[in-house]
Amino acid sequence: MLNFSLYFVTDRKQTANRPLADVVHAALDGGVRAVQLREKDLEGRELYALAERLRALTRRYQARLLVNDRLDVALAVEADGVHLGQNSFAVEDARRLLGAEKLIGVSTHSQHEIAAAQEADFLVFGPVYYTPSKAAYGEPQGLDRLRAAVAHSAVPVFAIGGIKTERVAEVLETGAHGIAMISAISAAADPAQAAQALLQQLD
Repeated sequence: MLNFSLYFVTDRKQTANRPLADVVHAALDGGVRAVQLREKDLEGRELYALAERLRALTRRYQARLLVNDRLDVALAVEADGVHLGQNSFAVEDARRLLGAEKLIGVSTHSQHEIAAAQEADFLVFGPVYYTPSKAAYGEPQGLDRLRAAVAHSAVPVFAIGGIKTERVAEVLETGAHGIAMISAISAAADPAQAAQALLQQLD
């Protein structure tokens, strides 16, 4: 069961030169209860050390920690699950390795990808609006495609990409379960305050 509507995705290159763990700690202080460790360029040892640090923080706040793609790291630090991209493990293979209790999220960008990922616990769909971090995935999807994604998915859908505080209401009107955020929290002058403001909109 998903007990969160705000999904914080990390990017240590968008922290205004602050240590990532400090930013995550502040976001947790602000009410974030789900964090995806997404640092694709880190080698195994560095990623494992960072995952251990974030696992300790998320445990302290009774928050979920998911690791992007790396099932080995997720298992090693006893994370709450993994987040899979389109070139990662198939959901059924990840489930077999992780077990029934772990969360599996999947990034999706089309109706075809949504249909293929219905065995996951939740999906992330986008980019809804333009954002540099998701520019590689093409033009923004827009609210109509997000609405269609929600309608065609039996599992919860989180919206991602360029979502600012003032846009949360229109995103939720599509039926999306929640939002996934990167820079709106990590690059904020006060990540705790930014998280609080987003959560107020989500409530």
